[in-house]
Amino acid sequence: MLVVALSWTVSQASATAAPPAPAAAVVLTYDTSGAAEFVDAVDKGAAVWNDSVKNVQLKPAASGDEANIEILADDGWPRAQTTSLGNGTVWMGRQAVDEGYDTTRIAAHELGHILGLPDMKPGPCSSLMSGSSAGVECTNPNPDDSERAAVEDNFAGAGVSPAVFEPRVYQD
Repeated sequence: MLVVALSWTVSQASATAAPPAPAAAVVLTYDTSGAAEFVDAVDKGAAVWNDSVKNVQLKPAASGDEANIEILADDGWPRAQTTSLGNGTVWMGRQAVDEGYDTTRIAAHELGHILGLPDMKPGPCSSLMSGSSAGVECTNPNPDDSERAAVEDNFAGAGVSPAVFEPRVYQD
């Protein structure tokens, strides 16, 4: 009878224990002070990622604070240079915009590189990381299931593991 009572007590305690708290999202900040006419597109691209994943969130840097991601506008082709996972520079190139590519898709794609995703070219419009290979008619700024899962994996747990990440330059 004592065994039954102990068994019931342990089972009831397990059933009423609070579930573990979810790990806090990694917060990465971005600086659009050099983004010129692309500030709105970058904010929209960051919002796409914030709505798509839970393990990392992109927030504008407070004035005067050093940001994880610097956003710049230039006349070249859009590109990203990573220094470590979650850190680097994005260039919002006017050349692609002049050719008709969607600015929000460009921003979300380039931020995807900073979040650890490679280009997936050629690819369909449903793949954000297919980039320009999806054509100018593609305006989809949303990552697909595998892209979301990869970013969630990259930022899972209490912290980010930069040891498994190689800095690169992505020329889209």
